[in-house]
Amino acid sequence: MDVSKPKGNTQSFENEHRSVLFAQVIHGKPRMGINKDGFLEVLGKSRKDRKVFLGDVAKAMLHSLGSHETPIFTDEPNWDEQRWELTCKSNELNIKITSSHYWGFGLFSRCFYNKIEIEGPLSVRSRCVHDMVSTLGRNPWEAVRIKPFERVTRLKISEHFEMWNTLIQRAKNEMNEQILRLEDKVRKLRGVNENAVELLRSADLALEEARTALSDRNAPAVERALSRASNSIIQADPKTELLTTNILFDED
Repeated sequence: MDVSKPKGNTQSFENEHRSVLFAQVIHGKPRMGINKDGFLEVLGKSRKDRKVFLGDVAKAMLHSLGSHETPIFTDEPNWDEQRWELTCKSNELNIKITSSHYWGFGLFSRCFYNKIEIEGPLSVRSRCVHDMVSTLGRNPWEAVRIKPFERVTRLKISEHFEMWNTLIQRAKNEMNEQILRLEDKVRKLRGVNENAVELLRSADLALEEARTALSDRNAPAVERALSRASNSIIQADPKTELLTTNILFDED
């Protein structure tokens, strides 16, 4: 049978420290290099450079980690440049990605899937997965060949959807709570400071932009909009002026 089974426990689950997810690879590129120490690097011109097809899933995941250490291969590719295992660390997350084929003898990029293991705080994991799906631009749990995918991962497609969606929704809920908190602050400031009408209007506009960005799964845009709203709220709050005045008096 043309199936390359994942190493170790194949059961996908969520808990306080770890998530295991499976994703369908569509594109094999970018093609990258591996240096003599096993670290991922930009592909050089030397014919001696070891090469690897990173794939769209792994590329999106590493991008969503933000600032992170250089990924290192714990299982380097041989003749099949799309079959490998790498690990990577950020400030709060440890990630291991395993790339292997599950149908078609690995002849095409779409024959491959990635097993993604993420360790770290649940909130940070959720945000990383949310951003990864947004960067990827498609649903990674939707397999090209459903039955072989379910067989090799030992999970139904509905279970894959649940595991991914649980993390995505958690991240969305946390961002939505931030929006709600700022909206509540805006409501409480209405009518308090006559000189703050324009500032509160700016805060409203920024919060509308945050909601639009949230519906588009654009977390960075949500953060930028929330920052603008928060800044307007701080300027509109008379308590901020009082605090500033007190600080100035204390300095005198």
